Parts: sequence; structure tokens; C-alpha cells
Amino acid sequence: MRCAIMQPTYLPWSGFFDLIDSVDVFVFLDNVKLEKSSWHVRNQIKSAQGAMMLTVPVSTPNGRLETMINETLLSTKPWQKKHLKSLITNYSKAPFFNEVYPVVETILQQPFDNLAQLNITLIKTLCKQLSITTPLVTASEMASITGVKDERLVSICQQLGANHYLSPVGAADYIEKNTKGGALTKANIKLSYQRYQAPIYPQLYGEFVSHLSIFDALFNCGFINTLKLIRENSDRSELI
Repeated sequence: MRCAIMQPTYLPWSGFFDLIDSVDVFVFLDNVKLEKSSWHVRNQIKSAQGAMMLTVPVSTPNGRLETMINETLLSTKPWQKKHLKSLITNYSKAPFFNEVYPVVETILQQPFDNLAQLNITLIKTLCKQLSITTPLVTASEMASITGVKDERLVSICQQLGANHYLSPVGAADYIEKNTKGGALTKANIKLSYQRYQAPIYPQLYGEFVSHLSIFDALFNCGFINTLKLIRENSDRSELI
């Protein structure tokens, strides 16, 4: 059984959904420390001036260096209205705006307690709309997870009965910092790295900008065609 594990990010790019779609079970690693300047709290859309960052204002009750993602509180300021206004301003003329906007509007209008709830709900909802049916698990709801870094990944895989771990390429530095394959290989868990090429598609405002939030593709292509783009740009040959 193939497993992938990732921290829940805000308005993720399409590669996040490729990772989910490529495995048999996906785990939201929400009980690790927040990185305030990371994709945990922000992502990019496209405006007439180019890439535009949308950032969720948060507070860290245990301090910036000690607060977990699932402990990170959302600001009481009306940031949701600002983000929704930015989507309307920049995508109202996109072909699939009327199909996609009500989905994100419904999510952002909900009274979430913390960042993890917001991000996980957003991702789960988009998976449903995209017809991605991979079972989704939240790490903080699992019992007896042990270890840190790659040892924690091993613990989660073992609890789920997974014998094959699919990792984003960017995680190779800490997984294999000391030995090839790290703790995963030592535990007889096969390690593969995601092979995904950011797709090119019709886009508003001139020259194409890559690696934006998946909402850019959704507004321009719709749910059905965005899933096709994801799968057409994913090399899963090592996963067979």
C-alpha cells in the first residue's frame, strides 16, 4: 500500500493534489511546528500585474517557534473577505468562475478554530470536487505516533500498514540526510519520489505564470479538466 504524508497548506498548488491522487492513503501532518513564512499560511494567485500572494493572518499561542499547525489560531480580522474579493477581482472573467467560486466562498465563510481545520477542509473539499477518492487521514487523530522527521514517517506508515512511501522531491534532504533512503529504507518501506511537471493551460493576463495555487487552474479550466491536467503531467511509472 502506497502512502504520502504532507503538512496541510493554504490554497495548495496542483502538485499537492497529484501527490494525494497517486497513493492509496494520504496523511495530513498537522501536529508539527508551524512555519509562519511558509505555504502553511499563504499561496499565490494571478493578477493583471502577475503573481499575487494571499496570506492568512494567524496567532501562535505557544510562541512562534513552538506552536503546532493544529494549534495555530486564525486572526479575527476579516481576512476572508479580502481573499474572496481578490478572487472575484482577478478571476470573475475566467471561464469557470461560476463553477468554482461558490466552493471556495462556502469554505472561507465557515468559522474555523485553527489553521489546520481551514486547510484540511479546503483540501478535502477540492478533492471531492475533483473526484479524487484517496482516503484522507489526519495525523493528530492517530494514536502513538513516535519519532521525528523520517522516523515519524515510518511510524505513520507502519500504523497504516503502508509498505511504499511517496515523497515530494523537496523532502529528500532530510529523509536521506544521513543514509540513502533514511529510516524508511531501514524499516523495509520502499521510498519513491513524486514525478510531477507543473501543467501549462490557458490563463488570464498574458504571459503564463507557473506554480500558482490550484485555484488558478480551476478558474481557467474547471474541475474536470484540471484533474485531467494533473494526471497527464504525473509520471507514476515507479508506483506500479
